[in-house]
Amino acid sequence: MPRSVLLAFALLGATALAAVDPVFSGPQAGEKITPFKVIALHGPGAGSDRDPIALHQGAPTAIVFLHGIERSLVPLLRTIDSYGASNASRLRTEIVFLQPDRISGEQRVKAASGSLRLQAPVGLSSDGAEGPGNYGLNKDCLMTVIGARDNRVVTNFALVQPGIADAPRIIAALAQLCGDTNPPSAQALLAGPQGGRMDRMSRTPASGTNAAPARDPFPGAVPTDPILQGLLRSFIRPTNDDATVDSVLVEVKKHIGTDPALRQQAIDGWTRVLHFGDRYGTAYSRKLGTEFLQSLQKSP
Repeated sequence: MPRSVLLAFALLGATALAAVDPVFSGPQAGEKITPFKVIALHGPGAGSDRDPIALHQGAPTAIVFLHGIERSLVPLLRTIDSYGASNASRLRTEIVFLQPDRISGEQRVKAASGSLRLQAPVGLSSDGAEGPGNYGLNKDCLMTVIGARDNRVVTNFALVQPGIADAPRIIAALAQLCGDTNPPSAQALLAGPQGGRMDRMSRTPASGTNAAPARDPFPGAVPTDPILQGLLRSFIRPTNDDATVDSVLVEVKKHIGTDPALRQQAIDGWTRVLHFGDRYGTAYSRKLGTEFLQSLQKSP
């Protein structure tokens, strides 16, 4: 066989091997995750540093690191965000943007997360574009999704060109991480049935095409705290059994703690969903929700 043909086969073989080389980003399965700081961009603590790892204390957690925001990854990001919001009682979700400059980065990320209406806590890495120093995040990966439990990595997705095609395997892995035996499809999450219900409860009608919105006719309000809003979404799922409702309420009480602002948001949130009667939740969740609301209103 001529040397030129042999050389061609050798080059083709090398190219094929390079094409299947795995891409790594962040700590791998079995490795420990360590604390890191993000700058909170929304909610009561906006502008301050927070440590997601310390905050969640080993609970099942999904961390989405983003080196940038491109149109192609938006459906996947929304799907992960929607899954996290609908399972807030058993899965913590964090979205962390990596930007070289804090001031301009804050402006860009606030604008992006606002337009996307993300429900998970959104933060800007305090460590700049590289992210947490010992995490080894790969800048070639536009998105890195890390699922951890008991402060150890269970699953890792290093995505150079993330897209909605990645959603089924990511959702399946996150469901396994948090013990969800019947996760919704990526299509259902992207359509956002729970989000749609919550959006309808938060809308106010207008009296005309150019008229200002009328006063909200419904009592209470949808919580603005993303974690509390996610827990409320979980609480009103019509497929919940009684044990799940009990579990969600425990998480709600833990999250509220002694924070008066969160307590008021809970009062407003449960006032609103209970106003709609049997349109939301189960008979048991409505009974428990009524008792919970009454206890909040009585406490100082």
